[in-house]
Amino acid sequence: MNTTTVPIGPALVAALLGLTVAAAVVLRLTGLGRARAILTAAARATIQLAAVSLVIVAVLRAWWSTLAFVLIMYAVATVTARRRIGAPCPTWITSAAIALGVAPSLAVLLASRALPATQVVVLPTAGILIGGAMTATSLAGRRTLDELRTRHGEYEAGLALGLLPRDAALEICRPAAGQALIPALDQTRTVGLVTLPGAFVGVLLGGAGPIQAGATQLLILLTLLAVEAVAIALTVELIVRSGATTAG
Repeated sequence: MNTTTVPIGPALVAALLGLTVAAAVVLRLTGLGRARAILTAAARATIQLAAVSLVIVAVLRAWWSTLAFVLIMYAVATVTARRRIGAPCPTWITSAAIALGVAPSLAVLLASRALPATQVVVLPTAGILIGGAMTATSLAGRRTLDELRTRHGEYEAGLALGLLPRDAALEICRPAAGQALIPALDQTRTVGLVTLPGAFVGVLLGGAGPIQAGATQLLILLTLLAVEAVAIALTVELIVRSGATTAG
């Protein structure tokens, strides 16, 4: 048996069920809510990963299927971010923020040959970047709208002082929305000290040396920072320009 892989069997099933139920029970008993969300998320993850495991080999056989899978990931991320943000954020905002955050950075990696242009490399990298952009967009969008709702009086005061609607809104929501980058910053600051991220471990398990694994992980982390910074900036700007400032 390969000691670097997780053994598939009853022990794994029992561990997964036990951890999921324990998390749900803790949330239920402490009154924090989200117990059902834990169970639903675990079930969805199981089904989705099982489906992906069955089709991923076929997807990676050709560029057209790989790109189609990337577009599916992008579409799901767009809809998920829109749902997390809620009204009055239209879907086109999350779509634009994620796309314009991911596409330029991924293009730079491929054009510079820092990232090998192969399906088996591009697909997981695109997934990591899309996932990071989705999270950053969701957090920035929610915090932007929350600030505009709860501090609408300050927005109107800014208008009374002669600020343009965009400038008055940005003065209120920009600091809070900028906090959406904190998870990515923390991950980058603590890499190797608190966590050994998936790219690092995956490259090591693939047979590469620790220097190569470290360089790969650094490339992913710094690209994620660029992707999320662009996605956050665009989310805030587009929400402000979309007229969300009228929600008081």
